[in-house]
Amino acid sequence: MLSHRKIVVLLLGLLFHTTTVAGWTSSSRLGKRRSLHSSTGTRLYNIFSDIGDVLSGGKLVDQTAVSLPYGEPLGKPQDARRTLAIQERAISFTGEDFDVFDLEDNRPYCRVRGAMLHLPGKDKMRITCDGQGCATLDRKLVALTPTYDIYRGGGSGEKIGWLEKAKIALTDTFEFHAEQEGGFGPFKPPAAFKLEGDFLDRRFVMKNAKGEVVAKVTKDQIIEFDRFNHYQVQLAPGMDPILVVACACAIDEEFDEEHKKRKETEKR
Repeated sequence: MLSHRKIVVLLLGLLFHTTTVAGWTSSSRLGKRRSLHSSTGTRLYNIFSDIGDVLSGGKLVDQTAVSLPYGEPLGKPQDARRTLAIQERAISFTGEDFDVFDLEDNRPYCRVRGAMLHLPGKDKMRITCDGQGCATLDRKLVALTPTYDIYRGGGSGEKIGWLEKAKIALTDTFEFHAEQEGGFGPFKPPAAFKLEGDFLDRRFVMKNAKGEVVAKVTKDQIIEFDRFNHYQVQLAPGMDPILVVACACAIDEEFDEEHKKRKETEKR
């Protein structure tokens, strides 16, 4: 079966070949050459873009005019599409340490650091930006499914909600529920965001309550950054980057053992 990368490379080859042929076949009509070449290229580029969106889980939907279900964002959203790279640290005493880069300027964006002790009230991951705590994930050790409470700041701030693995779903699904929407126990509020896809292969999407894609996570890209092993997070305009990073890192930890087994298999 063709991988996503091979499919994209084949589509790029088709796009290049078709636009080049269009330019050659119209050379006898110099007055129309540029317009034909341009219109054909634009049309094929739009088709390629649409196919790319389908392969990666859907098109990102602008969220700049949408209010977040937990109030103020944990991180500053942008008015344009944004791409972050999440790298798991090769040397880590906790096994839950990540560095996050902004690929627009290739600079560090935030850090995620885990806890040394996996005890009640101690099993936390903290997210810092420029040395300041912006979010904390507190894993609940007693829960029916993997669950993380998410707080503002360094851990003593407001609880904005929780991320949990859905108990009933056709495929693996994680849900984020906003604290301020009320409910408790089995009477929890509807999910504000859902994360669905291939979590083991780090290829999944995050959707809001309307079903709009607000973020996409993928590891298989046309251009790889060889200097660090990473996966990428694409954010829709207006989406809270820190919430997406928090959810992605929590899910990554839940599949950590499976990731290690896959790496061992690939080395053989």
